[in-house]
Amino acid sequence: LALSGFYRHFARKRIQVVGMAEFEYLSSMPEELRAQRLEELFAKKIPCMVFTRGKRVFPEVVRLAERDGVCVLRSSMVTRHFIHSATFVLEDLHAPRCKVHGTMLEVAGVGVFIEGAAGLGKSETALGLIKRGHALVADDLTQFRRDSSNSLLGSAMPVTQYYMEIRGIGIIHVPSIFGVAAVRGEKQVDLVVTLKRQGEADAELDRTGTDELRREFLGVAVPQLVIPVAPGRDLVNLVETAAQEHKVRLSGFVAVRELDSRIKRHHSV
Repeated sequence: LALSGFYRHFARKRIQVVGMAEFEYLSSMPEELRAQRLEELFAKKIPCMVFTRGKRVFPEVVRLAERDGVCVLRSSMVTRHFIHSATFVLEDLHAPRCKVHGTMLEVAGVGVFIEGAAGLGKSETALGLIKRGHALVADDLTQFRRDSSNSLLGSAMPVTQYYMEIRGIGIIHVPSIFGVAAVRGEKQVDLVVTLKRQGEADAELDRTGTDELRREFLGVAVPQLVIPVAPGRDLVNLVETAAQEHKVRLSGFVAVRELDSRIKRHHSV
């Protein structure tokens, strides 16, 4: 519509894509009218113009772009594929991000972020989970980003991706030891597991699972589970069970509610 001279609700801050239809429409115009329409378009201070399908750039566009300092690009891609790819890249580049200390894994298909004070065994727990067939996303420092669907995604910093630091062993490269199936590039954060020392966790400890704690990152609230750390506790087994329980809850089955219903039915008899 902009090329016909209609600029009501025109999105001037967006990249202007010239596809097959727009190119043919401009080609059908007399040169004077085409120059006028393009002059009106560039007067809106557009950020960029892209010609898809490898179409040639009109001389008028080159002149106006040089005058106004507007970037003009060509792509051999089909228009819809270019728009899809460009949208994905731009959303990723402009997505809100933050870095948080903790270890991120994919456990039974669930994105689990393990946080807690230094020395509580986050990396050792992650190593045990990897040995059980689960996958590492990031160790020690995890980068979060919020995508356009308001989901929270976790990944490793590029320089430390797929590496882990294990006390007493040192630095290990996970794919070299456990294979490429033991790592993931990025994963949605579905569950936050917070490790706390036994005494510190008492105030937040939920013995039955009725309380639904939430941990917020970048404005996204994620289910949280606080696990007390004490000698003899099998953290690998606990985190794995927590991930599996989270999957079951997503299917609609909540064990504590089912048990509560059973008890009530039993007492009503």
